[in-house]
This record gives sequence, structure tokens and C-alpha cells, in this order.
Amino acid sequence: MLSNSHLKSILLDADLVAESDILEALEYAELEKRQFTEVLVERDLISDKHLGQVIAEDAGYNFVDLESITVPEETLRLIPEDMARNMQVITFNQDEKTLYAAMANPQDLATIHLLEKKSGKTVQVYYSSERAIKEAIGLYKRGLKEEFASIIEEEVGKVDAKKTANLSAIRILDKILQYGYLQKASDVHIEPTAEQVIVRFRIDGVLHDMVSLPKYLHPQLITRIKILAKLRTDEHRAAQDGKLVQKLEDENLDVRVSVLPVSEGEKAVMRLLSSRSRQFALENLGFGHRDIETMRKAIRQPHGMILVTGPTGSGKTTTLYAILKILNRREVNISTIEDPVEYAIKGINQIQVNNATNLTFSSGLRSIVRQDPDIIMIGEIRDEETSSIAVNSAMTGHLVLSTLHTNDAATTLPRLLDMDVEPFLVASTVQIAVGQRLVRKICTQCLMSEMATEDQLTELEKVIDVKKYLNKDHSKIRFYRGRGCDHCNHTGYSGRIGVYEILEMSRSIRKLIMDRSDADAIKEQAIKEGMTTMFQEGLRKAQLGQTTIEEVIRVLSE
Repeated sequence: MLSNSHLKSILLDADLVAESDILEALEYAELEKRQFTEVLVERDLISDKHLGQVIAEDAGYNFVDLESITVPEETLRLIPEDMARNMQVITFNQDEKTLYAAMANPQDLATIHLLEKKSGKTVQVYYSSERAIKEAIGLYKRGLKEEFASIIEEEVGKVDAKKTANLSAIRILDKILQYGYLQKASDVHIEPTAEQVIVRFRIDGVLHDMVSLPKYLHPQLITRIKILAKLRTDEHRAAQDGKLVQKLEDENLDVRVSVLPVSEGEKAVMRLLSSRSRQFALENLGFGHRDIETMRKAIRQPHGMILVTGPTGSGKTTTLYAILKILNRREVNISTIEDPVEYAIKGINQIQVNNATNLTFSSGLRSIVRQDPDIIMIGEIRDEETSSIAVNSAMTGHLVLSTLHTNDAATTLPRLLDMDVEPFLVASTVQIAVGQRLVRKICTQCLMSEMATEDQLTELEKVIDVKKYLNKDHSKIRFYRGRGCDHCNHTGYSGRIGVYEILEMSRSIRKLIMDRSDADAIKEQAIKEGMTTMFQEGLRKAQLGQTTIEEVIRVLSE
């Protein structure tokens, strides 16, 4: 809708983004033939929502945040899905005389006239970004669960031969993967029991039973998965790992497959590696403005280490990818060693660990150092050899990003000492250590709040010191939760957000490392210097209505 030069002028006039960042992003967009708006959001220079508001205001249109509203089914389906996709329009509300439509190009008069003709109403146009409209088009698939159940019933009803059963397995697996993608599931579990096969989705970190299948479909379903993942179909007693690609409307979905023999047959777990789940800026991931500035300060350094820590499934790799997108410029050489490469980033050299060819983290890292890199990302520091090479790379002029499995940011530093890294090397190379967890977000469609009752506070006092952490009179504490609706599958939650703590290296913390102090002493000093702990940050998000106190306690007390 706006030319790149005009958008650049708007951003400069509003002083929203530094001129040097704008010019770099514009040059990169033109060089790579990508949309300027997409690069701005990807590099975390401005959020998609804020950018949309700026564009709408300049063009004289109202802005609508499609993610924060409920779109009635009958209004959405006033136009077919193909039309919505091709014309980048979502009809999100209506009254007796007016139809309200979100468009990526509100100046598209042909589409507006078509909507008026189809609805017989005056069309009130709102602006929304292409990315937001693309996400909203997924609402057309809200009834897919019922469709899924009916297809299975139809297929199962006519299974009377091996050929038909194989056809059923093909269609059922396609639907499982399609629905898992639309539900933003991270993993799909296909679990055999004595009587049936259970299909479960991990959504927002929690497993949900989705559907049950007859037991006699299990062999065909597992065989279909093995064929697509190029695994041995005649092997039923050993674990097998592979990957497949599922063609969907929006993208080719990479799926990592693990098949394992269990007592009732073979269980398959499929990890869905969707590119759209990686298109997040730091702000969208849950970092506050102060934390983002701390991160930006650290990644501007020409050398040193940035470490992200947390248990499996806490979003560490996503945080590293968000940082890499900010750093990704033509004038720098970025190389990664990962297991696996979860999302391909154009312009970055990504290496997949392969133990069969002895391409491990340590051997791959030694090779990367000889490739004249500016920035190195190591999927995980697991052993002494990898940690030694990483620290020495940071000492010799490289910016090194990596992850560690520790409980919090402060434990990261003693963990490196346990790997026989010299204290002076840890003190002089680590820039920041980021501890993180993921908590479920309250569904914005059914968000509600209520004043805390005495009974609720009494129960809460058993777990945390209410006055210390919430810092309010008992009579003024407000709880937020989701009622449960169709949008969130009646869970009250939709999506996840990170809670973080960032430990900056200071002179006093360096001294503690040199003295080989334990994690408790380092954490205590970091808090004195202003570090907000993950627990405090989680409770702050709960008080803002982004998550629930119960969810914070569940995740951070594990």
C-alpha cells in the first residue's frame, strides 16, 4: 500500500526506528527482493501490530488487530476461503447496514465493490497487515476437528480390505498433520493401546487427546509414516528416526519422526517444525523493553558469548533464531551447528549434526572456526570439548550464541566451570546469560478478571509469599483467567509467552566467578544489581493479565 521510501519517511519522522537500522533493513530487503515491512518486523525493529497502526494512520484508515477480536463464524464465511486468501481480506463483523472488512490493501476498490455486491451492505474498510490476515485465514479451519472425525468414521466404515485400509491411513495421516499444523501443535503422538490408537497433540506445552482410532488401522498408519520418513518398514523391534515433508497450502511443513517399539506395538511421535512458529521478534516472544535493550547491547558487541538456558522445550532455540534474524546482514558471515536444523534462515550457513559421519558439535565447531565466521551459533554446549572451543572462539574475535541445560541464568556460569573452563575465560567472554521458561497465555477471546477471595489467597500463601511477590494489599489483588471458548478449545489458554531473567556480566559478578562462588551467591548479587528473576517476571505477566498465577507456579516450580 505504501512505497518503501514513503514508509521510511514515516518511520523517520515519528522517530520510531533509528535511521541506521532503517537504511540497513531497506538495503537488505531490496537486495534479497523481500518486503520492507517483513524485514522490519523480522529484525525486531518494530512489532507487526505497531507497524500496522502506523501505516493505517498515515493512509487515513482505521486499524484492526485481528488477533485480539472474536470473528463470528457466519460473518467470516460471507466470502469463501479462496477469495479471502487471494484478495487478502477478512470480513470480521457486521450489522444491519454495514459489513466490516480487514484488508492488506484498503485501496483495492474492485474487492470492496465485490464485497458490497455479495453482502448487499456498505463496506467499512479497516487496515490489517498481510501477516495478520494470513493468520486469520486459519479461522476457516475451525471446524476441521468435526471434519476429521467424519472422515475417519467414513473411512473406517468401509475398511474391508488391505488396499482400502492403506488408503484410509494415507487420508487420516494427512488430516492429522494438517489439523496439527492449524492447531499450532508442536508434537503429534500416535500411541497404541490394547484396544485402540490414541492421537494426541502437544499444544502450548500440554498434551491433549484429540481422537481415537480402531486398533486395526495402527499397522497401516505406522507403515505410512515410515514410508514418508524413509525408514525401514520391516523393522519393528528397534527405534528409528527420520524426517518427512508435508505439503500444505501455506508452506512445506518439515516433520521430524521418531518411531519406538512399546508393549502394544510401535509408537510414533512427530515434531512439527513450522516456519511460522519462528517468525517472532523479541517483543513477541515476551521480552520487556528493558530486556530487549539489554539484549541489543550484548549482540552489538563484536565478540563474546550470549548464553540461553532452560530445560528442553523452553524456547531456547526460538530465542537464538530471533537474535540471528536481527544479526543477519550481508556483510557478516554467520554459521551454525545444530541438532536438528529446525528452521532454514536465508543467508546463514546452517550445519546439521550427523553422528554417523562423526559430524558432532565439537568437530563441526572446529571446522566452522576455519570458515572465517563473524558469528557462530552452537545448538547446545554439551561437553568439555565444545565448551572449550566455544569460549576460545569468543576470545578470538567471534560472537558466539549457544544454549545450556541449567535451571536459571546464574547456574550457567558455574556450569561452565564444571566443564573445566578456566574462571578468567568465563569472566572475560560471557556477555549475558538468559534464563527462560514458557507459560501459557490466557485466551484473549474469553479473558476475564475477578478480585481475589480470602480462600484463594489462603491457598496461594501456601505456595508463595503474597506480600513479597505481589506487593499489594490482599483486598486489591486481582486474578485473571480464561473462561474457555471455541477459540481456545475451552482450555482458557491460547499460545505461549516466555518469562525471562537476564544476568549481565558486571565487575562484581566477574569477581565472584574468579573466586569460584556458587550459583546462589551469583544470583543474589545479580538481583542486587537489578536483575528480575523469572518468577518475579512471571508474576508480573500474571498481574498484567497475560497468564495466570497458577500457570506461573506450575511452570516455575517444576
